Amino acid sequence: MSKFTTEDDIEAYNLELLDALGYGYKNGYTLEPEGVAPERQSFSDVLLKDRLTQALARINPHIPPDIRHQAQRELQNIASPDLINNNEIFHRYLTEGITVEYQRNGETKGEQLWLIDWDTPTNNEFLAVNQFTVIEDNHNRRPDIILFINGLPLVAIELKNAADAKAHLQAAFNQLQTYKREIPSLFTYNALLVISDGISARAGSLSASFSRFSQWKRKLPNGDIDNNPNTNELEILTQGMLNKSTLLDLIRHFTVFEKIKTVDPKTEVVTLQTIKKLAAYHQYYAVNLAVESVIAATKSNHRGGVLWHTQGSGKSLSMVFLSGKLVLMLNNPTLVILTDRNDLDDQLFDTFAGCRQLLRQSPQQAGDRDAVRELLNVNSGGIIFTTVQKFSPQDDETIYPKISDRTNIVVLADEAHRSQYGFKAKQVTLKDEKGNIIGKQTRYGFAKYIRDALPNATFIGFTGTPIEQTDKNTPEIFGDYTQHGQRPCFCGCPKFVVNWSSLKV
Repeated sequence: MSKFTTEDDIEAYNLELLDALGYGYKNGYTLEPEGVAPERQSFSDVLLKDRLTQALARINPHIPPDIRHQAQRELQNIASPDLINNNEIFHRYLTEGITVEYQRNGETKGEQLWLIDWDTPTNNEFLAVNQFTVIEDNHNRRPDIILFINGLPLVAIELKNAADAKAHLQAAFNQLQTYKREIPSLFTYNALLVISDGISARAGSLSASFSRFSQWKRKLPNGDIDNNPNTNELEILTQGMLNKSTLLDLIRHFTVFEKIKTVDPKTEVVTLQTIKKLAAYHQYYAVNLAVESVIAATKSNHRGGVLWHTQGSGKSLSMVFLSGKLVLMLNNPTLVILTDRNDLDDQLFDTFAGCRQLLRQSPQQAGDRDAVRELLNVNSGGIIFTTVQKFSPQDDETIYPKISDRTNIVVLADEAHRSQYGFKAKQVTLKDEKGNIIGKQTRYGFAKYIRDALPNATFIGFTGTPIEQTDKNTPEIFGDYTQHGQRPCFCGCPKFVVNWSSLKV
């Protein structure tokens, strides 16, 4: 039974939770053109422009005011008929900055103007506004709560009263769809949508269907996920997802605009659809653990660990999110994405290729053994896809040559289990074209060849295949794994996550 009797009660409760997180508060009526403290010239204004201007000056003080003003105008003029396209353009500005040029001491300077201070969350202004009326094309709409960061309306929260049989989560979702159709300019700048009835709560991206709106769960101090059915989901989502550091992290590192290509079987017409995707809580927790583990492993034994995902829990996107973070946090690394089958290589490559914006580069796919060596024989940078089989000696080689001894190479191994084992030598019989035995040769497993090629690379394994408790090969190559919690967990999160404390070479 809900403890709330009206929708206003739920709204007040959510605002209290946001206040505890350090959000400022304004009532939307006070900001209106005729309000007591107006910050909007008209009801069509969806940005709090003065706050945005102040934030740009605070974050980019070295850039001349007229150049900052020009960038703000560019931001305000994103206006194509396609909402997702507009939102993607804005997301690029938000996460990569707006490129500006200006004259200083007779020289032309080119650099990025930032809308958010990603490194110092407290240098940004977080503001919760309720009852924010927007009028567009004669549609008058008023979302329940909008969260502004530096004057940008990044989060829209729609609330319904659980005590009303007709006011359920689906109704809140439907209300947001109406807003997207009728006041789309507000959602050009959206990063996250939240729906709640005061008890249940779900979050999703701008293009997500209702089934893709997901619950946020809390991680307990012992590493378990809080699966207590009596917890208030709105409280957990607000505290866990909308706190300042997590929200900024989700926006910058855990949001992708995936390009999905479909072909009509009858007409053979190719359609490219853009879908905005946001990490679920289990991906967020696991990837951030993995980042810490990989960074630590690059300075020690190069074993980043193993992540075990349950089927359908988004392993491929977790690999994308991890890669995107590593690209920024390591010194221009080379990432090697390793699979054991060509079809898996193609599927994973397509996923990465569809997420170029987050990765900040286009991945490359090695077609053969020579291509692997050529692509890896660089000083820095790149995301390279290959199968393990391409790490094998040429016919005239007795050992696999070293390709690079750089320490900022990270190997992300998909399906990290049996096919990627093998350090011990074995004798194989060599035969000629007629089947005659012509001699013996020492061969090793792919694991040794990869290590020979990249002796200082760090390895991290991803698998959806249950790892046997007696398995000793996986830790030998990738490092230890530790169970997610002390009891079986059916929440969809990775069953095993990295453990970097006490790994031994």
